[in-house]
Amino acid sequence: MTGAGNATTHASAVLVDRCAVLIRGPSGSGKSRLAFDLMLAARAGQIPKAVLIGDDRVHLQAAKGQLVVQPARELAGLIEIRGLGIRRSEFIERAVVGLVVDLSADDGERLPRAEALQAIILGVKVPRIPIAHGFAPLPVVLGALTLAASSSADQPTQDCWKGIGNHISPTIPTE
Repeated sequence: MTGAGNATTHASAVLVDRCAVLIRGPSGSGKSRLAFDLMLAARAGQIPKAVLIGDDRVHLQAAKGQLVVQPARELAGLIEIRGLGIRRSEFIERAVVGLVVDLSADDGERLPRAEALQAIILGVKVPRIPIAHGFAPLPVVLGALTLAASSSADQPTQDCWKGIGNHISPTIPTE
């Protein structure tokens, strides 16, 4: 993928149903682990099918108001599994990002502020989950993917999250 508006980022991405989960964070924060855990959760029936898009490095592009992710060509179909090394995996070549997970996030809090629940990447606003260092991201991400929001929020793109029941809400009722 080349051209204006493209960016390569140190991240992993997994397609869950029809929307990509983009996983960002510093080296060693668990990006590959969360990607693999999402694929295992799908095999266990906890979430719809989850397929690798890319591990370690992905290409991002803004297109028609959506954020599109593709694997880095030289890493396509490869994922690092700690303790086993680099393994081959089924992969998808392109998907629309519907959720950003930031690992070891400075603003990862028990009850995050509304503005922390959105990321703007290449001018595209995407729902975001900030996970503080030392906290297990999988339960939080599974909760976001499987539990209906308890209050209204911006609707996801038409192609994303249909049937999953997730519309990440920037606000949580306190009563």
